[in-house]
Amino acid sequence: MELVYPGLDDFLKTALDEDIGTGDITTNCCVPPEAYSSGSFIMKEAGVICGLGVLKRVFELLDTNIKVTATASDGDTVESGAVVAKISGPARPILTGERLALNLLQHMSGVATSTAQAVRQVAATGVKIKDTRKTTPGLRALDKYAVRCGGGTNHRFNLADGVLIKDNHIKAAGGITNAINLVAGDTDAKKTKHLLRMQPKMEVEVETETLEQVEEALSAGANIIMLDNMPTEMMKEAVKLVGKRALTEASGNMGKQSLQQVAETGVDFISIGSLTHSVKALDISLRFE
Repeated sequence: MELVYPGLDDFLKTALDEDIGTGDITTNCCVPPEAYSSGSFIMKEAGVICGLGVLKRVFELLDTNIKVTATASDGDTVESGAVVAKISGPARPILTGERLALNLLQHMSGVATSTAQAVRQVAATGVKIKDTRKTTPGLRALDKYAVRCGGGTNHRFNLADGVLIKDNHIKAAGGITNAINLVAGDTDAKKTKHLLRMQPKMEVEVETETLEQVEEALSAGANIIMLDNMPTEMMKEAVKLVGKRALTEASGNMGKQSLQQVAETGVDFISIGSLTHSVKALDISLRFE
């Protein structure tokens, strides 16, 4: 699994500046400049580890003499007490970067672990677990990478990455059919036409809340139909109505429902915002030897 984030260094430098401020007073007062330390990053609970490359990069940006050696790989399931990385080098920059490095490692591992748990619940059904755009600003690339490490699938990365007509778009456009027609090209919006020419195979997804909306979206040519906040019985009816003429995606407080029951309605995807917007960080610590 590879993390693609061209702006990672800039993001980490900004985060370090935020945390360090004008200087790490405690470390600079307590730790001699020549002090050298080594230690281990240890799991304090079981889960899926993610963010080891980010961890390493934090310390590289602080001091190139710091050596971080991963003893696990992103996406690995590890037990409590396991060592996932070792570190050695000048003590001062290690201590200065410890909090940011752990914050990111713990958060990304939490996302990966939560995703893996969701994937396991629907493993027998073939349904794919998707994330959403409900991410903390600046962390989206890391969050979506963590979802992949947990076995999930990414939804669109940003607003230019796909057409998703939601309830407020429908109201503003004057209905589902009109919204889909406008996306299809019956519009003078040159910018939109340009975007669609750049991505001619872009699929159109429509959010629906009733069976009538599902039928309208189908008739208008939607490729993916989101079944938003529907009871499972209504989802079953919607999937039957769609009849494989489009893909279906269950959405809306999915993190609070039985994912297996939702998957058994026959949907193709389940999107879960809580994978990223309210995930519990995994407990990991750095212990000096």
